[in-house]
Amino acid sequence: MTERTDRRAGRFPEMSVVWAATSPESGLFHPVERRSEVKDLSDRFNDLRSRGQGYIEVRLPNRVFPVLILAFRDDHAVVHLVSDTERMSLLVGDGTVPSGAEVEVPIMDDLAAFTGDFVLDTDRAWNLVHDFTRTRAARPSGEWCEL
Repeated sequence: MTERTDRRAGRFPEMSVVWAATSPESGLFHPVERRSEVKDLSDRFNDLRSRGQGYIEVRLPNRVFPVLILAFRDDHAVVHLVSDTERMSLLVGDGTVPSGAEVEVPIMDDLAAFTGDFVLDTDRAWNLVHDFTRTRAARPSGEWCEL
C-alpha cells in the first residue's frame, strides 16, 4: 500500500526521521545518523532521560535543514535550530530557570552553560521536538533568538 492509499483508508504510516544522539552505553555523542521511525527516536530519548542527560540532533529525511537539536540534563533543556549552514537560533526559555541563573547541558560531549533565558523544561522541549517530527515545520513554534 502506498502512503496515499493508507491515508484514504484512515491509516497513517509512521513518519521517519534522521537523527544522531548520545549513546546510552558510553554516554558520548554518536555522530552517525540513523533513519528510523519516530518511535525509535522516542525510545532513545526515554533511555537518555532515565540516565539524566543527553544530546539529540533531528532532521527530516531527504532534507539537510532544518536540524533541531535538543540538549538536556535532568529537568533542564536547551533547543537549537540550525536553519542552514550559516544560521543557528536558540529557543527562548519558558521561565523554568530565572534569566540570571545558569544551567549546564551536554553539547555533543562537553557541558555548556546557558542562562535561564534559553532554558526550558525537558518535557516541554521534547514535546517541541516530537511536534517537529509530526508537523515537518521548517521553524517549530516558539520565540527564536538567532545566534
